[in-house]
Amino acid sequence: MDALGWDQCDVIIVTGDAYVDHPSFGMAVIGRVLESHGFRVGIIAQPDWQSVAPFQALGEPSLYFGVAAGNMDSLINHYTADRKRRNDDAYSPAGAPGLRPDRAVIVYAQRCREAYGQVPLVIGSIEASLRRIAHYDYWSDKVRRSILLDSGADLLLYGNAERALVEMTHRLAAGDTIKDLKDIRGTAFVTSTLPKAYSVIDESQLPEAKVAEGASVQLIARSGPMAQPLPSEQPAFKPNVRIKPKAVDEILQPLPTKVLSYIQLPSFESAKADDLLYAHASRILHRETNPLNAKPLVQQHGNRWVWLNPPPIPLSTPEIDRVFELPYQRVPHPRYGDAKIPAYDMIRFSVNIMRGCFGGCSFCSITEHEGRIIQSRSEASILNEIEQIRDKTPGFTGVISDLGGPTANMWRLACKDRAIEASCKRPSCVYPGICKNLNTDQTPLIGLYRKARAIPGVKKVLIASGLRYDLAVETPEYVEELVKHHVGGYLKIAPEHTESGPLSKMMKPGIGTYDAFKALFDRFSAEAEKEQYLIPYFIAGHPGTTDEDMMNLALWLKSNGFRADQVQSFYPSPMATATAMYHSGSDPLHRVGRRAVPVESVKKPEQRRLHKAFLRYHDATNWPMLRQALRRMGRADLIGNTRAHLVPRTQFGGPIAMGQPFKTQHLGLPKVPKVPRHRAKAKPKPSGRR
Repeated sequence: MDALGWDQCDVIIVTGDAYVDHPSFGMAVIGRVLESHGFRVGIIAQPDWQSVAPFQALGEPSLYFGVAAGNMDSLINHYTADRKRRNDDAYSPAGAPGLRPDRAVIVYAQRCREAYGQVPLVIGSIEASLRRIAHYDYWSDKVRRSILLDSGADLLLYGNAERALVEMTHRLAAGDTIKDLKDIRGTAFVTSTLPKAYSVIDESQLPEAKVAEGASVQLIARSGPMAQPLPSEQPAFKPNVRIKPKAVDEILQPLPTKVLSYIQLPSFESAKADDLLYAHASRILHRETNPLNAKPLVQQHGNRWVWLNPPPIPLSTPEIDRVFELPYQRVPHPRYGDAKIPAYDMIRFSVNIMRGCFGGCSFCSITEHEGRIIQSRSEASILNEIEQIRDKTPGFTGVISDLGGPTANMWRLACKDRAIEASCKRPSCVYPGICKNLNTDQTPLIGLYRKARAIPGVKKVLIASGLRYDLAVETPEYVEELVKHHVGGYLKIAPEHTESGPLSKMMKPGIGTYDAFKALFDRFSAEAEKEQYLIPYFIAGHPGTTDEDMMNLALWLKSNGFRADQVQSFYPSPMATATAMYHSGSDPLHRVGRRAVPVESVKKPEQRRLHKAFLRYHDATNWPMLRQALRRMGRADLIGNTRAHLVPRTQFGGPIAMGQPFKTQHLGLPKVPKVPRHRAKAKPKPSGRR
């Protein structure tokens, strides 16, 4: 600040991550975007939360404090799916754990209030975004209220919030108070009154209860003063900035009739007391994620209300290009010296080409955070970033580690009909099948890959982001380009399961689609004369999964020669649809009701261990547990010492003793060679002891 001649910061951002000036790190994006609009931004990274002094290090900001946990939720960052403390933190120098508190947004917000109580307080990041309403908290095993109330924040920004951030900051600089900012998309706030100009769509009860009362989807007038109507109902504030808050009618014509209405969710108290009402609230929230038709959501907490404005309009290609082309240094802050930051080392030679995901996987919250409308960068911007990596990033050896994003092959994919897109409320564009209105042509992505690998100084471009193989098979030429030029021996994909029960709850395609992709993968690998392997990922313990499902998955793994070295257990993250299944025992993918078929959830530690053991059927430490389970399930026929059996009868040996004279592939490791059926007679060993 002294070097820049600043007497005060306009905005101070507090983050739980080490500061890395790279567009893959949210705080760098926020800082650079605000800087590009002329604001003075200070960042306090990983402050000691035991004292208020670190929060006063940059003085009092003239506009507001912004608080974020970092690129990850702090609790997921700290704990495994079994609630065990992790030994490292990928977003800290040297991977050191313990440099941020649990529930970092709440703790940091309280310290900011203690430091400068009169300064407006804004919270964001994925931790705040996924806790914007009443949510099931896996770590305390209870429903918690909106993080707005626990943090005491004035405003919450959810999702990728450049639009809201720019409008909010300019309006505060122009003289508005934080209480005036209740009409910005992508924000949430607490209010004690509801608007008299609006009507309410009452979803506070289960549908069957409303039908019984004859009040299904009834519009009821509300009274009480509040802020101005939302941007879609009035002219939006238009500051002189490069990222402008667009109204819907700037994107789509014609629009449906505008109605001043909001949806009332089940209250925090009722969702906490009634698991089915919690699931119902989750269903409504996920239905209202399309920014082109979503309505405001309101949830009562005691005598106050949490108001959620509709999601922000996605950035256009020129706008997202500008965000990624800001003057990032692309390295960690010099204060860390030679200390390695693992998350940076993983992505420093990678390029993010898009945002959002229309997959809608129930265990994932990308849609709730980034939206399901894909925001794609231009080809020129992506190629320019590759050249920047080549010329400026220390240690570059010619290999781009990834061209991807939330999903590797959704770049430039979108709905064919913009009017249909504006009215669609489907949670997924690819489940239960690929929507006929979805453009699945990945030919432009082929062209991008070819131009990227043709850049002078670039030896290889790898694809490491998750791949939607059900989309990939729609363009076989894409699979050919990928397999022949962009796979480094192994390609990770995620079928997640083989059985229809859990797959239907995950919203994932059947295993037959994996088989179709594998056939193309093997064919093009053979044509390129390359020995390459698919590494499939599977989830243990997902809602809707039975012991029999995991047994069948283990049999599939063995029959296909896979031995998983690492397995993933279902992690109930806040706001995910699968988390609502886990907590409530019901399925929010369909209408929630008292008579609905319950969803089995794997909650007992011993059953979670069993499901993981099935994925690691080859590990001798799991054999006693598996034998006991197989006998209990009436499948003792799978216990024996031939290739037809899953586990051996006795505790000895490995693949040879289990009678597996077939190729076994370790996930992430080289192949295990075939075991010969007949061995040459060994020469006699010398007598005597050695």
